[in-house]
Amino acid sequence: MARADRNDYIGNMVFPPFDPTPPTSPHRRRFRPIPVRVLLPNLITLLALCAGLTAIRMAIEGNTQLALAAIVFAALLDGVDGRVARMLKGTSRFGAELDSLADFVNFGVAPALILYFWGLQELKSAGWIAALVFAICAGLRLARFNVMIDEPNQPVWSGNFFTGIPAPAGAITVLLPIYLSLLGLPTTLVVVWMSFVYTLAIALLMVSRLPVFSGKRVGKRVPPEMVLPVFVVVVLFFALLISYPWEVLTLGTFAYLGCLPLGWLSHREYLRKDAEAAAAAMGGSQPGGESTAQPPPTMDGDDERPARLN
Repeated sequence: MARADRNDYIGNMVFPPFDPTPPTSPHRRRFRPIPVRVLLPNLITLLALCAGLTAIRMAIEGNTQLALAAIVFAALLDGVDGRVARMLKGTSRFGAELDSLADFVNFGVAPALILYFWGLQELKSAGWIAALVFAICAGLRLARFNVMIDEPNQPVWSGNFFTGIPAPAGAITVLLPIYLSLLGLPTTLVVVWMSFVYTLAIALLMVSRLPVFSGKRVGKRVPPEMVLPVFVVVVLFFALLISYPWEVLTLGTFAYLGCLPLGWLSHREYLRKDAEAAAAAMGGSQPGGESTAQPPPTMDGDDERPARLN
């Protein structure tokens, strides 16, 4: 076969011959090695996700106590992964998206299924509707958080508050009827209906506009004289949680729900101060000049913005 005919034949082939030699383009993209400090927060998030999935399995098998323990463990890990990422400077967009997915499973789907298999299934379709509403509200709560986190021109103090009950706290508080049943409260039909109403109420609080203390400004600096007391309090808390888990979770849930009005009152006080500062700025401005009053500071830096967990 002539060389020209051979070139025409190869060019007309449906599948041209494969060249095993990789192209040596100077513009070829090369992926850099990923630092371990970026992987560690994601590993913690994956561990929390494993705990949430295990809680679902325990609930299906009827082992409610282990299911609750897995949810509490996932909540503890959820409070750690973001702080670890910020301390190690290992935040990433991938970690943020993974954290949102894990939160939806751990604090939306898993608590809803635990409640359903515990007692809401006695209400048949009504119980399943309550479980669905809670899981959906948890997903909406996380989606709203992801959108609001990039909202510009927020005042510095807005980082002290969440909008609505956060997903981890909602998961811990919505399981209150199970804590009470493990403490000896009989699971009658009336209690199940009260749990139905309570589940819907917590779900609505998650998607509400209620300002809730975030705790993001807590724990960044500890005075030297408070180091030992902090160690004692932390050790005492975990010792009580392990020894008396249902009592601690019950008291913690009532205390958290009782503090919700305090967050609302504190938020109103911040708004009042901003309004007074704005009024003073308007009153101090001259017709031919500029006002000497400074507007409320906005959250321009990454350190002041309420950063996502990862």
